[in-house]
Amino acid sequence: MLHEFVAVNRDELIRRCRTKVAGSPTATPREVAIDHGVPLFLEQLVGALHCGLSSSAEITRSAVLHGHDLLLQGFTVSQVVHDYGNVCQSITELAVEQGTPISAADFRVLNGCLDNAIAGAVTQYGRERHQSILDGETVRAKERLGFLTHELRNLIHTALMAFDVVKSGNVGVSGSTGSVLHRSLVAARDLITRSLAEVRVRQGIQNREQISVAGFIEELAPAATLAANARGITLIVLPVEEGISIEGDRQVLGAVVMNLLQNAFKFTRPRTTVTLRTGASAERVLIEIQDECGGLPSGDVNELFRPFEQRSTNRTGLGLGLAFSRSAVEANHGRIYARNLPDSGCIFTIDLPRQPRSVIVIG
Repeated sequence: MLHEFVAVNRDELIRRCRTKVAGSPTATPREVAIDHGVPLFLEQLVGALHCGLSSSAEITRSAVLHGHDLLLQGFTVSQVVHDYGNVCQSITELAVEQGTPISAADFRVLNGCLDNAIAGAVTQYGRERHQSILDGETVRAKERLGFLTHELRNLIHTALMAFDVVKSGNVGVSGSTGSVLHRSLVAARDLITRSLAEVRVRQGIQNREQISVAGFIEELAPAATLAANARGITLIVLPVEEGISIEGDRQVLGAVVMNLLQNAFKFTRPRTTVTLRTGASAERVLIEIQDECGGLPSGDVNELFRPFEQRSTNRTGLGLGLAFSRSAVEANHGRIYARNLPDSGCIFTIDLPRQPRSVIVIG
């Protein structure tokens, strides 16, 4: 009887299953060292064969747990199926070697138990894998919502400051402050429009264009100066060499620079200076914001780019500005990093590919 054959040869069948796993070209040392659900399945299989039952609640329950455990350990669904396939192959190969016949009834029960085990494990694996993906999407959706809220707040804040200045009657609506107000409201509108589009297509929107760095910084300077003045900070914007260009989403990159400036204004010491400067090599363009916050006491300065990370006692905001900046710069094929200047301040650098100068050929 097959149930007696499996019970007597249990250890040998387990050894053969291990050998099959080890012989797989994709097997890892960790996978070889794990028996997965084979020993328990063989014990339950003996009972099912003895009773002639191809469907066992115990087999299904243990297979569900098996699928759960394999997912937690990082195994793929194909490895779940191969586990039970190895059991079937090991039983039939050993039976042939020993000349032990397998009756049609026993073979039917064996196949039924394997089918139920595979179905239970794969179903649970798929269910939990799907839930894991949904949970990940939920986290990313919350981060995107946080980024939107953070950026929209910055724009509205700038618009309100500009409005207060215009309302005082000291400047006209047609002046530079009025332009800041208009630009902030337009940027807020565009940000909402793009965020809604992102929800529809579930991916970032990139309106890429060639950008003159000098013009780009010139557009940002009035709003940045206004924000600095409101906090009693001096903003120094160093001249930008003409002819330097980058390619990217102008609004997104503008939001990154303003995020870094707002961050600098927030943490630099009172009545100090924040400097915005630009440098370029043959292949790269660096936009740097240096503050006088006094430097960070300890830790990796680049950990500041993690979502919701806040190192200062000033906890206003969500701790999302730097995380947004990193993801936005990377989406524009660049990178962002920071340097700590002990007892002095920090320098945040946006590093982007430089676009080659256009060559006009006159024939």
